[in-house]
Order: sequence, then C-alpha cells, then structure tokens
Amino acid sequence: MNFKGAKMPSGPPAGGGALAKAVLVGGAVLYAGMNSFYNVEGGHRAIVFNRLDGIKDKVYPEGTHLIIPWFERPIIYDVRARPNLVESTSGSRDLQMVRIGLRVLTRPMPENLPRIYRTLGTDYNERVLPSIIHETLKAVVAQYNASQLITQREAVSREIRKILTERANNFNIALDDVSITSLSFGKEFTHAIEAKQVAAQEAERAKFIVEKAEQDKRSAIIRAQGEAKSAELIGQAISNNPAFLSLRQIEAAREIAHTMASSNNRVFLDSNDLLLGLQQLSLSGKQKK
Repeated sequence: MNFKGAKMPSGPPAGGGALAKAVLVGGAVLYAGMNSFYNVEGGHRAIVFNRLDGIKDKVYPEGTHLIIPWFERPIIYDVRARPNLVESTSGSRDLQMVRIGLRVLTRPMPENLPRIYRTLGTDYNERVLPSIIHETLKAVVAQYNASQLITQREAVSREIRKILTERANNFNIALDDVSITSLSFGKEFTHAIEAKQVAAQEAERAKFIVEKAEQDKRSAIIRAQGEAKSAELIGQAISNNPAFLSLRQIEAAREIAHTMASSNNRVFLDSNDLLLGLQQLSLSGKQKK
C-alpha cells in the first residue's frame, strides 16, 4: 500500500484541555470553600484533629471557624450539663440489701477537651460514670445502717457527692449536682419497718388510753370534791337558816309547774295538790313562828 501523501489525524484541540483544567480547578475551589468553615453552636466547644500534628491543644469557642480541608477536621463537644441516672444494689453496715438510684449532672471541663479526647474519646460518660458511681455508692452505703440511710439521707447524699466530685475531677469531668432519687430495701427489712410502725402506733394508742384514764380519774376526784363541798355548804345553810330549804322547795315547785303548764298533756290534780305542797309549807312556817 502506498501511504505517500496520507495525512495523520491531529490531536485534541487546545481548547478542550483548558476546559478540563478549569473544571478541575473550579471543583477544587468549590470543595475547599465548602469544607473550609465549620460552626460551633451555643453550649458547645470544638477541638481540631490535624493529619500531620494530631489533636491541637487549642479549644475553639462558639462561632464560625476556618480549617484546612482534608488535612483537618473538627470534633465538637457538648459542654452543657447532662443528667445521668444510675441504679446500684449495695449492702449496708447491718447487712441489709439496699437498692439506691442516683441522678448526676455532669459536663466536660472545656479547657481539658483535648486531654479528654485523647484518653476517653467522645463517649466519656459511658466509659467513666457507671464504674465510679457504682464504686462510690457501695463504699458510702457500707458505712451506714439501713435505718440511718433513711434518717440521714441528706448526709449520705453529701458524702456521695464529695467522693464522686473528687473521682470525676481525675477524668476532667465536672459534677454540678448529685441527688438520691430512690431508696428501697429488701422484703424482710420492709416488713420489719412496717411491723415497727404498727407497734409504735399501738404504743401511742395505749399511751393515749392511759392518759385519758388518768384525766377521767382526776375529773371524778375533782367532781366528788366539788359535790362534797356543795353538800357541806348546803348543810351549813340549812342549819343556819331553815328557810333555805323552803326556798329550794319553792324553786322546784315553780319549775315543775312551768313544765306541766307548757306540756300538751292534761294533768288533773286534787284540791290538796293544787299548790304542790306549798300551802302545807306555809302553815309549817306559821307554826314555827
């Protein structure tokens, strides 16, 4: 075959290469623009991991911050207090099994976030709190009797908080509040408490009955003394003035007459009883004169 005078096909036009470069450069700029900034919301703090230097020691506050795309990435922590509920079963000093529930408000110390990430990661609560809370509860509960856990609940809570705060500080975790949410005992101890309360109520009732009997006795004595004194005074009045007895008879007759007059029943009396014996009383008085 004769290839003399044949033309070889030319390469791609120069304009195509420039367009590809422009697309690559534009994509790189767009990627850098979208990944060069990050936001730290309120109540949060950020640390930065660098592929060359590792975790930086600087803690970034709230706001928008600049990073190098791909070489750096932010790690954001929530530094607000969060509740943690933990229940533990422990033995008291008198060998009673106690189930105690604890509510703990914790937060990471913002200035120590790089150290927290290096040693514990982002799930520091799950790694640290359950173990130190269970250990602290067992140590504190073992110092009290079961009854003291009820009567000295506030002192027990303060002791738990003191020890937990010291333990959590070793892991750069701050405790804002520690409170006992529930406290329950075994069935045997619960039945014993109920029986003790019933016995105390029975004792109080018996004490009340005794006091009431003493009060009734004193009232009877005072009443008898009053009646004796009244009888003595009446006897003296009769002996000094016989008309006193007549006065009492007149008062009784008047009261009986008033009762009979106001009654709806009809009462028939003979002529001798019309004055209810008062006529005879007056005659007696004349004879005495």
